[in-house]
Amino acid sequence: MIKTQPILQRPIFCNARSNNWRFARIKSVTLSFLILSCANLFAQKVERIEPMFWYAGMHNPKLQLLVHGENIAASTISLTYPGVKLVKVNKVENPNYLFLDLELSSAVKSGTFPINFTVKGKKILNYNYELKNRNKNADRIQGVSQKDFIYLLMPDRFSNGDESNDVVKGLAETALNRDSMYYRHGGDIQGVINHLDYLKDLGITTVWMTPEIENDMEKASYHGYAVTDHYKIDPRYGTNELYKKYVEAAHAKGMKVIKDVVHNHIGTGHWFFKDLPMKSWVHQWPKYTQTSYRDQTVMDTHASAADRKKMLDGWFVPSMPDLDQTNPYVQNYLTQNHIWWIEYAGIDGLRLDTYPYNDPAYMADWAIKLRAEFPTLSIFGETFVSGVANQAYFTGGNTVNRGFDTHLPGITDMAVKEGIYEALNGKNGWTDGINRLYDVVAHDFLYKDPTLNCIALDNHDMSRFYSVVNEDFDKYKMGLAMLLTMRGIPQMYYGTEILMKNFSAPDGLVRSDFPGGWQGDKKDKFIADGRTNKENEAFNFVKTLANYRKNSPALQTGKLMQFVPEDDMYVYFRYNATAKGTVMVIVNNTDKEKTLNTERFAERTTGITTAKNVISGESIQIKEIKMPAKTTLVLELN
Repeated sequence: MIKTQPILQRPIFCNARSNNWRFARIKSVTLSFLILSCANLFAQKVERIEPMFWYAGMHNPKLQLLVHGENIAASTISLTYPGVKLVKVNKVENPNYLFLDLELSSAVKSGTFPINFTVKGKKILNYNYELKNRNKNADRIQGVSQKDFIYLLMPDRFSNGDESNDVVKGLAETALNRDSMYYRHGGDIQGVINHLDYLKDLGITTVWMTPEIENDMEKASYHGYAVTDHYKIDPRYGTNELYKKYVEAAHAKGMKVIKDVVHNHIGTGHWFFKDLPMKSWVHQWPKYTQTSYRDQTVMDTHASAADRKKMLDGWFVPSMPDLDQTNPYVQNYLTQNHIWWIEYAGIDGLRLDTYPYNDPAYMADWAIKLRAEFPTLSIFGETFVSGVANQAYFTGGNTVNRGFDTHLPGITDMAVKEGIYEALNGKNGWTDGINRLYDVVAHDFLYKDPTLNCIALDNHDMSRFYSVVNEDFDKYKMGLAMLLTMRGIPQMYYGTEILMKNFSAPDGLVRSDFPGGWQGDKKDKFIADGRTNKENEAFNFVKTLANYRKNSPALQTGKLMQFVPEDDMYVYFRYNATAKGTVMVIVNNTDKEKTLNTERFAERTTGITTAKNVISGESIQIKEIKMPAKTTLVLELN
């Protein structure tokens, strides 16, 4: 006797982003039929398709979908939708992958269509793929420029706005310990949203977080640079939807957002590293080979090919496999992922991690494709290298005889940082002290546009600025004044405004929590009452300069003219066509008060007799200016 089975409901596809199970209903059939056919019917299973949806009206009509699922390569694929053409189904080494090449016409409409998977003529499942309309709101993807002031923070260490996501079951790391720099502390995106008003009041116009996407690693992945899922916000920070709300909340307050992205490497916990599509998805070596970190090998005309390969293809660290960006599938995956996030959330700019370690040809192609989709998008690459020429090598325009245009608008300008440090801590000499900064700026001819460089005094990988100047408050103010008046896009690391300190080695305390970001913190430095008098003085100093900068055409769009330092004083001007509103910056880095005669600056001061001290508000005569010891004076000529 053959028994009849009841109706079964079997999950055959999981959209990993929404956790929305799609079910295929199997009508009442006999048990014997099920026994004979189940092996064939469910031998293939789609676990994810990425990008999980796309947008109509993109500049590039090509779209490559990554399909992952057990033995999915045994499937035959079909789809029918006006304006969408299935050009090719690519099978690779691993039968758990397919790469579908689609072509979208310029007239394609938003909507949903099934991607059908069949085996031996039997439909085993379908995925309802969605094309969405692009968001044309004017406040999205605004770009970041000299008009802006960037605030860099680490979401795990800034503020805990949602304690319910501090520990997420099922992830590799569930430890939460604020007493250790290497464990999670519980900060999240909601915590940043909660303090956007604090940042706006401070004068910040742009927020940059270290990567927010999932880092499901066993330990020390709070920094965000060991991605394990490119399309998912780390659940300890929030959700994709919350990230989008964060961008919208920033825009609503007149602020912008930079997203930190990593092309070069992933974490060993990444879902596709655990099941590689092909061997060439990551760089393979006979034995583990770490990068040399020698950026010079990329630009050195005398470099050994082996040295260059080790720099570019070696793994960053054992827990971060190096992606092979010469692989066209890897290229498509990364480029589409970044396009997806920008369109999805309306991000204003991207910071590109470890830029020199990437494949140069791919990165140039990547930049062209992203700017084609988002002409207003800002991009700057992390170039943690030594010297102006080394930095300029990676910027666009082929200005240093590289042989091709990288199409990278700007870089993280470490040379300016080093110049400011030397001006503050060094002893003045022909090429030392204040003259080092003058010399660095004099090399701006190497860039296509130095105003697109991001300048900073420190970040999450460096000793904190206040410690580097030996907690000398005068030097602290001098450095911040130069940062906020120099050409380029200024960036400040979280907590600098309240004199957070410490060195990057050996304990990593440069990534300490912002006091007051957690319930139960003894002091709340987000408010004036929680700060010491000196911390409030520092906060107000930054606030005054930053908010002045918001309304200064000279600092936002002006040119820079610098004068050779004399009598150990360095003078530069930021100016536009009209002399009124010109900003004059005077640096006296010595321990002695000096008097500056301004006659030699007639090119910028003719017809001007008075100026306003931007910090104090007092009006002064500019023919001769008394310069206190260890002071950077910021004057508005009027």
